[in-house]
Amino acid sequence: MKLIRNTGTDRVIDLLRPQLTAGRQCDVVTSTISLFAFSELVHELAALERCRLVLPSVDADLAVLGLDADRAARNRLQTRWLARRLTQWLENKTEVRRAVGAVPQGAFVLRDGEARPVQVLLGSLALSTDGLGLTPGNPLNLIQTSETPEEAQLLSQWFDVQWSSLVAAGAKAALIGGMQSLAAHRDPFLVYTLILHHLFRDRGDDLDEERIIKSATGIRNTVVWKKLYKFQRDGVVGAIDKLERFGGCIIADSVGLGKTFEALAIIKYHELRNDRVLVLAPKRLRDNWTLYKANDRRNFLAPDRFNYDVLNHTDLSRDGGLSGDINLAHVN
Repeated sequence: MKLIRNTGTDRVIDLLRPQLTAGRQCDVVTSTISLFAFSELVHELAALERCRLVLPSVDADLAVLGLDADRAARNRLQTRWLARRLTQWLENKTEVRRAVGAVPQGAFVLRDGEARPVQVLLGSLALSTDGLGLTPGNPLNLIQTSETPEEAQLLSQWFDVQWSSLVAAGAKAALIGGMQSLAAHRDPFLVYTLILHHLFRDRGDDLDEERIIKSATGIRNTVVWKKLYKFQRDGVVGAIDKLERFGGCIIADSVGLGKTFEALAIIKYHELRNDRVLVLAPKRLRDNWTLYKANDRRNFLAPDRFNYDVLNHTDLSRDGGLSGDINLAHVN
């Protein structure tokens, strides 16, 4: 037996690729079945005559979407396509059985066209990117490969005993069903609402104004607060809560519902807390915002003495020059 380091040029995937050729067979014992590991062997696996899969019990997490190290792969947004390819391969090439419990170690039994074992890999490996050596794994993992036909034959017999002791019992259909669900089209609005649910499901009860708004700031005594309708005040309270908890918020009410005045109330709340406020606006809307800090008859919020700064959003790419009456070279 030979030890495999599973790094550099001594990886599991480097041993598998030359053996996974047209007409051959492969038996796999794996605790996971990652889409991104499958993508690295998709052509080789498609060329096989057949593949027998042994997976852990039905309640086990197969890490289909990979682990932390697979974030870059997930960001390629190929999940649905890969799930469809994996579904096709499972339907056409595989037999699947489930173990009665966890799978403590993995194995790849590589066979020729006559089902004779050619090479066997055994140990801390799986059909995952770290199991194949594509991403860093646990340095304590131990992986071995056979070096002689006798070793391959002996280890393949171990697999045959395990396979014969398990029953299919719909394992393949259940696995394919899960992949089909992953590959199915999702309505964009459903995705959006699920994102919102994931972000805010632990918020608890309805927004508590007394808890969120610090009364000592005096915000309830300001002109802008008193001019807000109840639904606008709820929006302000919700925005302040999200700013405190998440560091950002988008007010996305329809036209005419008072987003500007809600924003002004939020600005005043932070000004009363001695926070500095910068408003970035399109140049053509700049006067809409400078009005509410000016000593102007049209400014019915003048008693609130707003003190925020206003810049054009295009000023973010400038290091000098004037933006209104502000010298960008001196902005703190």
